Amino acid sequence: MLLIADILGILTYGMIAAMLGTILPELSKKFGLSPKQNGNIGMMQAIGLMIGGFFAGPLMDLQGKKLGMLLSLTLIGIALIGLKSAKGYGSISGMMLLLGTGGGALVTSAFAVAGDINVPWLQGAAVFNAVNLFFGLGGLITPLIAAHLFKNNASRLLVFAASIALIALAVNGFTEMAPASGKVAFQAESVSTLIGSPVLLLLSLSLFLYVACECGVWNWLARHLIAQGVPESKALTILSLGFALGLLLGRIAVVPVLASVTPKMVLFGAGIAMAITTYLMLQSSNATTAWVLVFLGGLAMAPVFPTALGLVGGAFKAQGLDATATGIASTCGWLGLVVSSPVIGGIAGDDPKKLKKALLILPIASAVMALVILGL
Repeated sequence: MLLIADILGILTYGMIAAMLGTILPELSKKFGLSPKQNGNIGMMQAIGLMIGGFFAGPLMDLQGKKLGMLLSLTLIGIALIGLKSAKGYGSISGMMLLLGTGGGALVTSAFAVAGDINVPWLQGAAVFNAVNLFFGLGGLITPLIAAHLFKNNASRLLVFAASIALIALAVNGFTEMAPASGKVAFQAESVSTLIGSPVLLLLSLSLFLYVACECGVWNWLARHLIAQGVPESKALTILSLGFALGLLLGRIAVVPVLASVTPKMVLFGAGIAMAITTYLMLQSSNATTAWVLVFLGGLAMAPVFPTALGLVGGAFKAQGLDATATGIASTCGWLGLVVSSPVIGGIAGDDPKKLKKALLILPIASAVMALVILGL
């Protein structure tokens, strides 16, 4: 039951991770939103992710992991229904802040719960890899069903996603979870110890740049392709069966690679591949060519987040600071979305066709990430 409850939580997060980019074309059309306003909406979601991710850990330490799961899924359900009833830019921004807060708390809670899962056929790190596959599945099905089942109807998609969140809420409510530890594991004094570590700084900067790239594709790709003349249903299919599928398959494929190649070399190679594929995907207005390049971009990005966090944890485990270091690195990752969204939107301004120029931030950030990894 604990495994099922956690899988439903991770699936829900995968769906909301792909939600903004999926519904943004219709919302922009309906309310006349400019790319600049789209960028600010994305920034609000990112701020929410940072808030939720930061406060969920201490809350679970004091009140238990079940409360973290239930509260985060409740916030997500409220935000999704609120987005369905949104009346314009202001209300959309508010609901995306709430959705991000629920999402950030859900990621922290779900991965904390994953550490308690113990079934005979799934042990240790295999648990985290298994549940993480459902993040990819959630990201894959959201734009796919939006395009082919709901015919780009954002309201129906939001109700569907809210229903999944409600099911996850019910299952987690009936699932027995470990009690609270009663004390906060996060130690403020540890931050001063870690902040001067070159390894943590470099890996945190890498995650900052990486999240800017991954979320840049999730949030902006469909609207960019539509501006290049690709039909909306095809653009959403490219996001799903291109990018999300690439991430999903890439995270499976990299496991045997890591047995013979060092994690740092995997990250360096991923950065180079990301720079090439993200640049090329912005140059094509042909749907088939774009799909191939976006799929390759997903494959390139797939190993970065889990591999970088694995390096962070491994570097500070001996000192007992791995949890705090991972929290700092993850927060830096979300900060990448906070910064990149308004920058991309600001460059594009009021013209969606300028997104092609604005999204050049993605290959630039990828190349810089490779240089940062080289610094390790």
